[in-house]
Amino acid sequence: MNFQLTEERQMLQDSLRRYLADSVSPEMLAQATTSAAGHSETLWKGLAEMGVIGALFPEDKGGFGGAGFDLSVVFEEVGRAGVFEPLAETGILAGGLLAELGGEAQADRVEAIIGGAIIGFAHSEPGARYDLEHVETKAKKDSDGWRITGRKSLVTHAGVAEAFLVTARTGGETTETDGISAFLVPAGEGVDIRDYPLNGGGRAAEVTLDVTVPADALIGPEGGAYAAIERAAARATCALCAEALGLMETIRGLTVDYLKNRKQFGQPIGKFQALQHRMADMLVEIEQARSAVINLAGHVDADRTTRERHVSATKNLIGRAGRLVVEESIQMHGGIGMTEEYALGHLVKRLTMVDHRFGDADHHLERFIRLSAA
Repeated sequence: MNFQLTEERQMLQDSLRRYLADSVSPEMLAQATTSAAGHSETLWKGLAEMGVIGALFPEDKGGFGGAGFDLSVVFEEVGRAGVFEPLAETGILAGGLLAELGGEAQADRVEAIIGGAIIGFAHSEPGARYDLEHVETKAKKDSDGWRITGRKSLVTHAGVAEAFLVTARTGGETTETDGISAFLVPAGEGVDIRDYPLNGGGRAAEVTLDVTVPADALIGPEGGAYAAIERAAARATCALCAEALGLMETIRGLTVDYLKNRKQFGQPIGKFQALQHRMADMLVEIEQARSAVINLAGHVDADRTTRERHVSATKNLIGRAGRLVVEESIQMHGGIGMTEEYALGHLVKRLTMVDHRFGDADHHLERFIRLSAA
C-alpha cells in the first residue's frame, strides 16, 4: 500500500509545520495558558486565515478536505507544536454537527466557523463518564420555543464561545440513544459558565443551562441526533490520536537530543546500552501508534461497526503508547523533565490528558470487546 500523502495534503502539512514553527514558542504557550481565553487568539486567527479550519470540512460544506487523512495531517502538526487551539471542539464536533444536521439553514454559521468563529460543544455531563448516549439535560417544547435545562461538564473554550451546540433529551430514558436532539444556543443569559484551566493548556467549563431558545434553534431531526454525534466523536477521536502522535514525535526528538548532549562519566548518556534499549522500545511504540492512526484515518468514514471498532482499537493503543512515552521520556531526562521552563513538561501533560478525552484505554478495550462480540 502507498502511505504517502497526496500533493495537496503534503503542501498543507509543510505550510502548517512552517507556520507553527515560526509562531509557537515556550513563551507564547505560557502566555496562552494563563490568558483568560485559554488559547492564543493570534494563532487561532492565523490558522483560520491559512484555511486550516477549512481542511476539516468537505467541499460540499464549504471546506476543502474533511477526510480522515486531512484530520490526521492537521492534528499531527498541532500535536508537534503542543498548541491547544479549539480546532477539534469547534471544527469537528460543533461545526461538523452543524454542517451535517443543519443543512443549508446553517451554511452561514459553518462558513463563520471556517473563518474563525468559536462554537462550543456542550454534550458530556456529570455522571456520564465516557458514554455518549448518557444525556440528562432536558428540552421541552413550549409556546416560546424550547426550554432547555440541565448541566454540561468539560465544555472546552466555553469562555470565548459565541454560541454552543447543546445536546438535550426530547424523549427516551437517560441512557437511550433515541430521543437526543441538538440545539444551537447563544452564549448569554440563561447559560451560566464556571470555567477553569486544564492540565496541559486550555480552559474548560461547567455549564448550567436554564434557557429558552426559539423553535428554529433545533438542529436536525427531533430526537435523532445520536448517530451524527457518534460520527463526529469518531472523527474527533481520530484527530486526538493524530495529535498524540505529533506529541510523541516531539517528545522523542527532545529525548534523543538530551541523550546525545547530556554527559556522564565523560561520554553522552545515549551511549549507555540500557538507555538505548529503552529508547528503542519507545520508538517501536511510536511506530505502532503511527500505524494505528493511519488505520483509523482510513476507516473513519466506514460503516458504523467497522468504524467504531477501529476507533476503540486505536484509542486503546494510543493510551498505552502515550503512557510509555511519557514515563520513559521523563525518566531518561531526570529532574529537568519535570521543570516548567523545559518544553518536555508541557508536552507530557498534554499527552497524558489525551488518554482521558473521549474514553481512556480501559474504556475502549472493553468497548472493542463488546463491538467485536456483537
